Formats: sequence, structure tokens, C-alpha cells
Amino acid sequence: MSVPLETPLSVWHRSKGAKMTPFAGWDMPVQYEGIVAEHLYTRSSASIFDICHMGEFLIRGHGARQQLEKAVSHRLDNLDPGKCRYGFLLNPQGGILDDLIVYCLEADSYMLVVNAACAAGDFAALKNRLSVPVGIEDVSAKTGKIDLQGPLSVDVLEKLLGADFHALGYFSFRAASFAGEKLLVSRTGYTGELGYELYLPWNKSLALWEELLADERVKPAGLGSRDTLRLEIGLPLYGHELDKDHTPAEAGMDKMLTNPADYVGKEGALRVRQRLIPLSIAGRRSPRAEDPVLLPDGRQIGLITSASFAPSLGHAVSLAWIDAVHATLDSFIVRAAKTELAAQKTDLPFYKGGTARKKLA
Repeated sequence: MSVPLETPLSVWHRSKGAKMTPFAGWDMPVQYEGIVAEHLYTRSSASIFDICHMGEFLIRGHGARQQLEKAVSHRLDNLDPGKCRYGFLLNPQGGILDDLIVYCLEADSYMLVVNAACAAGDFAALKNRLSVPVGIEDVSAKTGKIDLQGPLSVDVLEKLLGADFHALGYFSFRAASFAGEKLLVSRTGYTGELGYELYLPWNKSLALWEELLADERVKPAGLGSRDTLRLEIGLPLYGHELDKDHTPAEAGMDKMLTNPADYVGKEGALRVRQRLIPLSIAGRRSPRAEDPVLLPDGRQIGLITSASFAPSLGHAVSLAWIDAVHATLDSFIVRAAKTELAAQKTDLPFYKGGTARKKLA
């Protein structure tokens, strides 16, 4: 059994009493004060998350745009420098190998941010799909990533860096500096709240983390609350909602497939056999991943992918893969450990009070 990798902040987490757990091959903090407390604090103030385990690739060279847009589902012909876009790396059948964000640094120069558990496979797939003179470099081991999330995050960021970030729009980024080093600040978010991703040299991550915590409005948060926050707004997690056996269309993301290039998996990406649907469950008790979803007559027609008590809502919510023929129904039964739970199909996001897209300028 391999020893989990450590981020530049792992020693700090343990010194502060964080509950740690292996995640995607890394030793990561689940919680400090508690999942619910950290969840609610992020919704009302500003929290920071250690996301240094994520992977980052640089793709550069003459013709990089034309080659990359055939390798991933993202439309790149209208992605300008300073903008980033969410999309997919697909297998030839249209199944999702990973979901990732592409950053356009400048013409024919891109940064891809990928999931930690998928990074090695992503790199191999992309390297196979790209050819000279376009090069790909894995810079994950020298890149730190801290996510600052919450309604007060812009005020915290501006105080820290002494610059105005109100004009930075959603899914945009800009260069800055910290401790004499380059810092890339983007605004995407994975919590439903206003937030920023801070990329900088690996060895400067601890200094930035501690500087952020010097602001009394900021607290650390773990992956436990990050998961409940993303679930409340219905964002997928690779390995739960997304995998190589399901397509973007099945996940309800077919409207994102606007890339005109003939990219790998394009035809299969629209295949639909199941549908990912949101379910609302009365009460605090939630099912678990892979609990069966049933029709009222007891027939199994799907599986839960993610589920939790939603602290912002006061009841449980879940996402589930359902056979497409039954996905238009309104009511289902979830067979949990020792009981059956009534579940109602609803709309996303579950939590509608988020500030992620708030206009600041």
C-alpha cells in the first residue's frame, strides 16, 4: 500500500488538529472545526481550501489551439487570453475521462487544471493526442493551489494583494504577485459562492495560506464541507457523477458541447442511456453513494451518486443516475441502509442563494 502524498500544507493541517484522510492518493484535511460549521461559514464569510493536490498542465506551441480543441470538448476559437472554460476530456466512445478547466494564457498557450485522481491518465491521453511542435508539460509538482471562497473573499483578496479585483469577471483570470513570485488569480469556484483560485509556486503556498489566515474574516475549511457545498449547488464530482461510462449529455451538459472541431468522442458525447437527476429528501437522513433508486413498485432503475444533509437547506439532497426512460418521473424511493426514503425530483441548484456569479464591477 503506497504512502499518501503530502501537499505543502499537510504538516500545518496536522499541527492544527485537522482530521486527515487519504484522497486521490493524497493526505488531505477533511475538517477542522466541523463540516457543518465550515460549510455555513463559507456561505457567510470567507474560507480557504488546500487544493494543491490538483493537476496542472501547460500546453504551448504553434498550432496549440487547433490541436487542443481536437483533444478536448472545450470550444477554444472564442476563448480569449484571460478567460477560462469548463469542459471534458473524453474517450473515443464519448465517456468522460475527466472534467477540467482550460485557461487561455495567450495565443497558443494554455493551462489545464485536472482532477488529482485522473492526472496521470489525462497527461498520457493528451500527450498521445498532441504532436510536434505543440508540447505538454506537467507542472503539478511545482504548482500550489489555494481556493478562497465566500461572499467576503473579494474584500480579503484585495486587502491581501493591494489591488482591485472587482472587475474580474466569472471564469476570468489575471496575473498578480505574492512575496515576489508570480500569482495567477482566477474566479471560477466550486462552492456556489464568490471565490478565487490562487496558483503560485509550490514552496510559497504555506506563506500565502498563513497570510490569508492573518485576516480575521478567514478560516480554513476541509474537503468535507467542500463536498457538501458543491452538492448543494449540484456540481458534479469526478468518480461520483462523472466517469468513463457516462457522457456529458447524460450528465445534462450537452449545451456545453459547442466546440465545432472534430474532437475525440464528439459523436458519442451525445449518447443518452441514463440521466443524472437531482433529488430532494425530507428530513436530515440522507442515503449513501450507490444506494439503489427504485420505482414505487420496487423495480430498481438507478443508483445514488452523491448525497448529504444540506446544511443551508435543512434537509437531505442527492444526485442519482436514473435509466433515461424513467428520468421524467417526479417521485422515487431510495433504499438506504435500514429504511426506504421518499425522494422527489427537483431543479438545480438545490441552494439558490449563492454569490458565485455576483456582478462586482
